[in-house]
Amino acid sequence: MKAVGKEVTIVMIEDDEGHARLIEKNVRRAGVNNEIIPFANGNEALDFILGPDRSGEVSRDRYLLILLDLNLPDMSGTDILEKVKNNPYTRRLPVVILTTTDDEREIQRCYDLGANVYITKPVDYDNFANAIRQLGLFFSVMQIP
Repeated sequence: MKAVGKEVTIVMIEDDEGHARLIEKNVRRAGVNNEIIPFANGNEALDFILGPDRSGEVSRDRYLLILLDLNLPDMSGTDILEKVKNNPYTRRLPVVILTTTDDEREIQRCYDLGANVYITKPVDYDNFANAIRQLGLFFSVMQIP
């Protein structure tokens, strides 16, 4: 998966080790071989995505795809989603929600905050692979100012 000729890094924010392995396995089975950087909690992930100062400038020239669980030990995934989508440097980064939460209000809230795809775990391989392929196409046409 590339964006404007640059490699895309996948940031996986998932605290359940078994789910993280399953997600990575499905990403690989979908033919995506990009680097995956795993995080088990939200604060470490935000330090990477937005920088320790949370300005977001660290991601000015990075191409990231965020795979985000909503149920994390230190904060909610919706808080992370909101911080990423409200930052001028990261607001266009695609975010895929991968969670066990299937509450319709929560799903709508994530889309309202800017999530690109919402997938309920346990992950159905075909749906997941299709979502990853679509995001690959998304990256191929995405223009980052």
